[in-house]
Formats: sequence, C-alpha cells, structure tokens
Amino acid sequence: MRYSPEALVAFTEAASLGSFSAAARKLRKSQSTVSIAIANFEADIGCPLFDRNGRHPTLNEAGRQVLSHVEAILEASAQLDALAVRLAQNVEALVSVVMSDSYSVTFQGAVMTRFAQHYPHTELRCGPAEDADVIEMIQQGLAHVGILATQPGYPADVAVARLPEQAEFGVYVASEHPLASLPQVQAQHLENARQLYIKTYAPSLHHGRGQAWSAPDYLTLLEFAVRGFGWAELPRALVKRFGNELVELQIAGYPRRVDMDVAWSSRRALGPAGQWLVRQMLGQ
Repeated sequence: MRYSPEALVAFTEAASLGSFSAAARKLRKSQSTVSIAIANFEADIGCPLFDRNGRHPTLNEAGRQVLSHVEAILEASAQLDALAVRLAQNVEALVSVVMSDSYSVTFQGAVMTRFAQHYPHTELRCGPAEDADVIEMIQQGLAHVGILATQPGYPADVAVARLPEQAEFGVYVASEHPLASLPQVQAQHLENARQLYIKTYAPSLHHGRGQAWSAPDYLTLLEFAVRGFGWAELPRALVKRFGNELVELQIAGYPRRVDMDVAWSSRRALGPAGQWLVRQMLGQ
C-alpha cells in the first residue's frame, strides 16, 4: 500500500508537537488539511493512531509502533533525495551557513579555502547565530547548514552530526572590573556582579541570574565585557583573536569544553556543495 508523503509528515509532526493545530502552523497548512491527512492515514493503516479523548491528541500504542516505521520511511526518503541530487550534480548557486561564534574562528580557515577551490561559482553566505536561533533558521529555510553547541534535543526535521572539534569556554571580565583583582572567584562573587549571557531570539533554555544583560551572539558579549559592563562566559578562541585585553577568571570548572554539532534540514536535501561542506566539517 502506498501512503501519502504529506500524510506521513503530518503524522510525525502531530506526534512530535502533541497538537494538530501546532503541526498545521509548522507545516503552513490549515488545521483541517492536517486533520484530514491524518484521518486518511489512519484509515489506510486500519486503526486509530491517536487518543483524542483529552484536550490534546496523544499517540496510542498503535501510533507509537507506527511512528518508528514512518520515521524510518522519511529518513530513507531524505537519503534518496540526497542521492538524487548528487547523481544529477545540480550544484547550487548559494550555500548559506549560520554558525556559533565559538566555532567560526576555526571554520574560516582550511574548510573555507577548500570550498572556494572546489566550488568557485557557488556563493558561500555566512552569519552568526547561536543555539535555538540556528535551529529555527534551518527549519524556516533561512540557512542550509548550521553549527551550534550540542543541544539537549533536536526537532524531528533537523538532522545533526557531532563535529570532531570542541569549543573551549572561559569566564572573562575587563582588567578594571572588580572581579579581575580576585585570586579565586566563587559563585557568590559572580552572583553579585552583572552577568552577560547569550539570549537567542527564538525561545531557549538560557536565562540570566541576578543582574544580567544579554545578546544573541558572543561577539557582542565580548564587546560588553571589554567595556567593563560585567562578566561573560566566552569562547577562548574568540577572546584570543578579538579580546586580548580581557582577563580570564580563575573559577572552578573552567575552562570547560563544549561539544559542537553541524545541523541541516532533514526535509530539504542539501545540494552537492552543501553536502561536501558538511562532510569536510566532519572530517570525511
């Protein structure tokens, strides 16, 4: 039996989001269209897949079993799309990349040089973004590839792979900041001073504590710290290149290492240049 691809996507999104209306908004379709697609899919399967007795639909036992198979079908479909693009060698005119400031210093070296050599006629568009903003830009089709600190979880429509490099973070202040004169900084010292922290435009888990200023990128936080506005956890490579005047605080647990991921949409196949770029980042 053949199942509608649109129904499979609607089913997985409704299962992931726990709401037909939320799935409709994400897929940019009417709720009735999503509901009908799921109902038709249930009719094809031969049984209900959701418990609709509560306020929100929840997967029943049959739905949970079906979901794993549907996810495998969509993953196989995405892989086939990627293969078709590679076979056709329809090289894209533009590859857009958004990346964390904690990785961009490394990225702007050998990988970009090789990209320019392999794809001289493809525009490479790069910009800064962190965490939830990276994920949202990929989902909205505003970026083909994203590089970000490893997240606790990812949406079903975002594919990820762990990068071989890690980012290293330290806590920094301006040389004239009161914290700079302390031989050992404790958590209480930080709580009594203004924190400079990452706050993405998209909803995220980041929150300041006590006095706090925020920015959506680390380079802005670095500038805040240089001007003495507070303390910030910053990528050490970024500080080495742009913030030599900052003082790294001696504090338990730092410097700390952070895993990094490369992400792309599992719903829209990357072109040859985008796939090549991801493979290069992964060291393949």
